[in-house]
Amino acid sequence: MPSDSVVAIAGSSGLIGTALVYALRATDRRVIRIVRRAPSNSDEVFWNPDTGEFDAAALDGVDAVVNLCGVNVGQKRWSGAFKQSLRDSRIGPTEVLANAVAEAGVPVLINASAVGFYGDTGSAPVDETARPGHNFLARLAIDWEAATTAASDAGARVVLARTGLVMAPSGGMLSRLRPLFSLGLGARLGNGRQYLSWISLEDQVRALLFAISHDDLSGPVNVTGPAPVTNAEFTAALGRSLNRPTPLVVPGFALRTILGEFADEGVLGGQRAIPAALERAGFQFHHHTIGEALAFATAAHGE
Repeated sequence: MPSDSVVAIAGSSGLIGTALVYALRATDRRVIRIVRRAPSNSDEVFWNPDTGEFDAAALDGVDAVVNLCGVNVGQKRWSGAFKQSLRDSRIGPTEVLANAVAEAGVPVLINASAVGFYGDTGSAPVDETARPGHNFLARLAIDWEAATTAASDAGARVVLARTGLVMAPSGGMLSRLRPLFSLGLGARLGNGRQYLSWISLEDQVRALLFAISHDDLSGPVNVTGPAPVTNAEFTAALGRSLNRPTPLVVPGFALRTILGEFADEGVLGGQRAIPAALERAGFQFHHHTIGEALAFATAAHGE
């Protein structure tokens, strides 16, 4: 990607978006942040994805758009209203941006998605050629990805970044787990055999930069580390990283009582997603194992 390239980002204030903005600006790329409030400088543009308000002319001269919008699926117990908000926060904004990309002739759209696309895959490894699942999260991902159609139909190179759980020094899942594990309350969830597709925040950002600049990468891309682990393996690895024991088990019925429907889809099920497209394109991970990713994610806290 040329040093004078321009990247517009929606969802730039989240965990991944904040890190991506920093990485792009560190290499002197211009970043345009697509924001829901009044712009505070010339590198921000306003939109209201709820009403479809967005001036496609704001993308004139932009080399790539990155869409990271979406409410966290584990933010609260699922209700009908919250499940609708998960859809509304993804599908509508993606349609607005895809139409704007098409109208402005932006050549690249990198759109967030999730490995939940595959449903609960058990112990079977899945790459980007695998069929979608049938549960709520799978249907959500299917419709989320389909919302990019206007951009691909207009000739843009569209990358569907199916992301796993991001291991970050602050924020994300580890910010909730770290205090529990530090107190010796780290626990295997259910039988612990469900797979977890993870990636370090550093590799997540590097993979997005790679996707922006590699013209041969398009369609679904698993943005996950090369070695998914079971919940039991993850629990043990985080305990080792924090030098704390992890003897506890939270039974599945207890998780269902506390978390409701999300327990089965987001905690007791999982995906063993393999980053075949990234590796085939030549991407080199910095963190190859969950141990390396957790060492990266906990180092900033001095554990």
